[in-house]
Order: sequence, then C-alpha cells, then structure tokens
Amino acid sequence: MVPFAGWEMPVQYEGVIPEHVAVRTRWGVFDVSHMGQLHVEGPNAHTLLQGVLSNDLDRLGDGEAQYTLLTNDAGGIVDDLIAYRLSPHHYLLVVNAGNREVAFAWLKEREVRGSEVRDASDDYALLAVQGPESIEQLGLPESPPFTHAMGSIDGLEVMVCRTGYTGERGVELLSPAEDGPALWDAVVGRGATPCGLGARDTLRLEVCYPLHGNDITAETDAISAGLGWTCALEKEFTGVEELRRVKAEGPTRRLVAFVMVEKAVPRHGMPIGGGGEVTSGTHSPMLDVGIGMGYVPAALAVPETELVVDVRGRPRRGRVVRKPIYTREEH
Repeated sequence: MVPFAGWEMPVQYEGVIPEHVAVRTRWGVFDVSHMGQLHVEGPNAHTLLQGVLSNDLDRLGDGEAQYTLLTNDAGGIVDDLIAYRLSPHHYLLVVNAGNREVAFAWLKEREVRGSEVRDASDDYALLAVQGPESIEQLGLPESPPFTHAMGSIDGLEVMVCRTGYTGERGVELLSPAEDGPALWDAVVGRGATPCGLGARDTLRLEVCYPLHGNDITAETDAISAGLGWTCALEKEFTGVEELRRVKAEGPTRRLVAFVMVEKAVPRHGMPIGGGGEVTSGTHSPMLDVGIGMGYVPAALAVPETELVVDVRGRPRRGRVVRKPIYTREEH
C-alpha cells in the first residue's frame, strides 16, 4: 500500500507480473475509486464544456463518452479525462485523482449562466474490470467502446462504462460509494484477479496511454504529445490558437514510444541523447524488454530511429517504435 492523492492505494496483491498477465490473458479488477467525478448540469452545460474541452462534444449522443483534454491558455494539458453524456444538459466527467481539485476549480471559475459544476467524487466507487474475458464473466451485453448504460452485477446497480486504461476489452463500473465493497467482492467472486497500481501502470505503458504528471502536464501541448486527435481545432476552446500554431509549424519535440535494444529498464527522468528525456519507463511483462515513452527532438521521432538512454550513467541503446508498443495481434 502507498499513499496517493490522499488515498491509500494498493500497488500489488499477488505481484505486478501475474496481475499484468491476468489482464492480458483473462481478466482482472482494479479499485480506481480515487478517480474524481464531476457533474456538469444545466441548459448551458454543453456550452461551458465545449469552450474548455479540446474534443468536440457535438459528436456525442446520450449514452456515449469521449476522451478529451482540459487545456490552458498556452495549450497545456490541465487534465486528460473522459466526458460521459448522460443527457443533453448533463455530463459526467471522470478526472485524474491528483487533478480533481484543480479540474473542479478550473471549471467552477468558468461557469456560465445556466450551468453548474459539482464535485461528487466522494459519492462514488469505481472499479475497472479489464481483460478479454471481462464482459462475458460479468454477464454483460456487448456494447461499443466509449458507450455507457445502467446495469447490475449480482443485484448491485452500476453505471457500466465501456472504457478503460489497459488496452483490453473491459468496463469501468460506477456505483454508490457504499456499494463499493460488495461490488468488489462480487467481481472477485466471479473469478477476477485483484490488480494494483503497479500492473495498471505497466499495462497502460505497453499500449502507450499517457499518464498525467509524467507524459503530459500543464506545460506540454497535445500536438507534441501525439494527442492532436483529441483536439477539434476547427472549434473555439481554451488554448486552441496556440495548438493551431504548433500544428501548422510542426512541434519541435514529440512524445515517442521506444523499446530498449540493450538490456536496461528506462525510468522517468532519465536523459535521452540529443536533448530528450524519458517520461515513463518499465520492463514489459509481455515483451520481456525495457520499454518507455519520452520527449525527443522532432528529427529523432521517426520509427526505427536509434535512441541512447542514460541509464544511471550508462548509455543504453533503444529504438523508436510506432504506438502502441504491444498489440495482441502481433503477440
């Protein structure tokens, strides 16, 4: 157990590698109740969010969700989050635990007449159930990714969200906080492997999902981070002019994925030759090699380019690869 954003969080139960493999091959469950839940309601809720979030909410219908960014005036990423449309006048935002207060304050300060932002994080428990067997083992109907609907697990009412942070099939189950322990017991009782923060990090890194505070921050822009696809540059939102400029001129540096050629495990903060830096690194349980992401000058961002990572004073070679690093089809 470790302290994280005011919570006591499990790093591992059985161990990072067996938990990681369970999610890739069968199914596992993560308690992610530390994530923040913000409600945005009112006749002008859409207007408020469309002006502060990077993606285009007009693409969403009721029961649909979208990965998007909360951006600042410089195009930096205040938080990356998922917006769930509950109705035309009601959205649920699931934000990162460490940014819950920042994101809430950011939105609250920008409320427009006819919109209200409410932090309901303490009202909910949230379990991420992930892996190729997850939907079947929970007895849930098939539904497209980034959709949501009400459902039940062993008599417990849950909002079933077809989202996740592992690259596998799965759902995130939102329930009243008081039902959290019973929901956990129900999912584990059906055979899910309990998983901690350690496996959550190695899983997301294999599929190159960014971690706020490491790979993306309030000082990094979406274009350089490879998240231009989340930015509807044709609409007006906070920081869009800067993002348009970076897109037009081309970023001076890019967030790349890489695999180590020599035996070494890259870690956050390690220098990359030529003026780059590792933002996330680990040993991949599925590939059995060191992997990572980091910012490098744009000229070094081409796949198959050789990189040299300074691993505690020792130069170790790696190569840039296309994202994601791990895909089921290839392995």
